[in-house]
Amino acid sequence: MDGNGRWAQRRWLPRAAGHRAGVSVLTPLLETAGRAGVKTLTLYAFSTENWARPESEVKTLMKLFLETARQKVPELDERGARLRFLGRREHLPASVREAMQEAEQMTAANESLDVYIALNYGGRAEIVDATRRIVADGLSPDEVDERTFASYLYAPDVPEVDLVIRTSGELRVSNFLLWQIAYAEFYVTETLWPDFSPQEFLQAIESFASRSRRRGGV
Repeated sequence: MDGNGRWAQRRWLPRAAGHRAGVSVLTPLLETAGRAGVKTLTLYAFSTENWARPESEVKTLMKLFLETARQKVPELDERGARLRFLGRREHLPASVREAMQEAEQMTAANESLDVYIALNYGGRAEIVDATRRIVADGLSPDEVDERTFASYLYAPDVPEVDLVIRTSGELRVSNFLLWQIAYAEFYVTETLWPDFSPQEFLQAIESFASRSRRRGGV
């Protein structure tokens, strides 16, 4: 969900205004995803590298997350969405960790749409943490294959990613789900996240549907 800061700067607004505008995209996007038959949607909200941003911006983002959790989680629950979080929770403020746990508990029984929020997440960190847990469990090299390794990721039930939508024209992976995107298709748009519409979301899905996915085959 890239481009909040640039969206705000182009309007001579503080970066916080861009982040708040980005939140407003979520409800129509989730509604559209449900109608389109999407079963799993992962949103990259805050990376392990984002701690390097100015302290005031980080505090604003954490405060905005808490506000969004209070406003959006009951709405997601009513729509039958199940909410899960990916990332290193221990480094987040206690209030944020509590909100994450409450959101997961509230929506645990829902089945219409799985929504994963990558919060304090990094693909490299996930792989390192999985490796550490494998070593701690004492597995021998012969016991470790792709399936075993995947079972040690933050949320083993996250399926492989079919489509990565990259807003704001950036042409990089940005440490996102490095294990899961091995054969993902990419849709890159110059649109900044706060301007990303349900119509363009459907365009991305249509683009994906038109592609031939060989997954390394002929």
